[in-house]
Amino acid sequence: MSDFDQMGIIVDWVDACRKGDLATLLDLYADDAQLECTCHGTRRYRGRNEIKAYWQPRLSAFSSAGFGLEEIHPAPHGVDLEYSVAGALRIQASFRFSPDGKIRSTLCEPAPQNAHDGCCAC
Repeated sequence: MSDFDQMGIIVDWVDACRKGDLATLLDLYADDAQLECTCHGTRRYRGRNEIKAYWQPRLSAFSSAGFGLEEIHPAPHGVDLEYSVAGALRIQASFRFSPDGKIRSTLCEPAPQNAHDGCCAC
C-alpha cells in the first residue's frame, strides 16, 4: 500500500487540466514518466519534455471547451479515470505511480461514447 493519496493526485491532475495549468500538471509527473495515447493512433511520450509537448496544445483547448470528471476509482496498481471534453467526447485514462507519489505512467484511450452524444470526435 502506498503512503500517498493516489486519488488526491488525480483530482489535482483534473484541476490542473480544467485550469489549463501546464506547470502544475507537469509537476505531478515523474521526471521519467511515460504517456501512451491511443486516441489518434498509438503514440508514446517519454519524460517531461515530451509530455509537455503532448499536453501544451491540448490544455488550452480542454480548458476553453470544458473538462469534466465523469468517473474516478482506484485500480489494482493505480487510479482509473474517465473524463469528458466539451461535455461529449469521453476519454479513459489509467494512471500508475512511482514510489515517491508522482505519476509514472498514463495510458489514455477513447471511452465508449454515449449514443445520444453522436460520433466520437477524437
